[in-house]
Amino acid sequence: MQVEIANPIYDVVFKYMMEDNAVARLLISSIIGEEVISLEPKPQERTTEVKTVADDDKTLTVYRLDFSAKIKTPDGHKLIIIEMQKASYPTDIRRFRMYLGEQYTDVNNSEIIDDGSREPLQIYSIYFLGKDLEICDTPVLSVFPEIRDLATQEVIHGRSRFIELLNHKCWIVQINCLKKRRRNELELLLSVFDQLNRTDDRHILNVNEKDFPEKYRPLIRRLKMAAGNREIKKQMKDEDTVLEYFRNWERISRAKGREEGRKEGREEMEEIVAEKDKALEENKKALKENKKALEENKKALEAKDKALEAKDKALEANQKLIEAQNKELEELRRRKFPL
Repeated sequence: MQVEIANPIYDVVFKYMMEDNAVARLLISSIIGEEVISLEPKPQERTTEVKTVADDDKTLTVYRLDFSAKIKTPDGHKLIIIEMQKASYPTDIRRFRMYLGEQYTDVNNSEIIDDGSREPLQIYSIYFLGKDLEICDTPVLSVFPEIRDLATQEVIHGRSRFIELLNHKCWIVQINCLKKRRRNELELLLSVFDQLNRTDDRHILNVNEKDFPEKYRPLIRRLKMAAGNREIKKQMKDEDTVLEYFRNWERISRAKGREEGRKEGREEMEEIVAEKDKALEENKKALKENKKALEENKKALEAKDKALEAKDKALEANQKLIEAQNKELEELRRRKFPL
């Protein structure tokens, strides 16, 4: 039997779904593969005032839901954090890291142990992403820290609280990769997020209730209730408005960035051309000065050659004079001392 359910990728619908403890426990335990004995939600609703693109005097209130809960499993207490992100923004990674860091540093995310001291809770993180990662066609990814002997690369199966509290397990649901994939019960349960089931109204999905085991029916019923809730429908429309605003903001920002980039490129090119022109002018001036220096050197060499030529002529004249004087002396000697 086909039934209409509210689209759970919307924050308001996801929040409504997780406000039901039984449904929240069902979803979380199915993903992490551990029985959730109890769950204590920790409200993480946030609003942020941002300035609009068109008018800096106007602001838009952005609602942000980060689900966080303290759970108890047969293995002890843990902290679950869930992020729902149906659109991709450049700030996603930074926001996820900031939120995760806040959970690690929050002193309230701890429990009293046997000796009366407080020990931090082990953290599990679950991400529902509307964008595909580089790992394609895999609806659910699990990222678990692994302990190895560095020398042998052998996996060590022992446990250490020290390691568990400084590393965290992570699950990533790639909503766009669900695509009618129903290979196990988890993928069947997560099919409530499959956007291929969307109707003409993107706020509503069509699912066959009989496709789900009885244990999953509470989640279906909860989403059916959300689909008939007028206030939730209104808030879904508000989310669409916010999303469209951010898309326009990103589009305008990119256009401005490209224009500024082109302007900076032109200015940079003009600076390069100006520097080259300046360098060419300086080279031209240097060549002119070198030419002048060469001409002066040439004139100096010519004057030196003339001086050397005059000196050679003077030496030649002196030599002839000496030879003439020697002849005269020889003649006088013969006359004075005839043989």
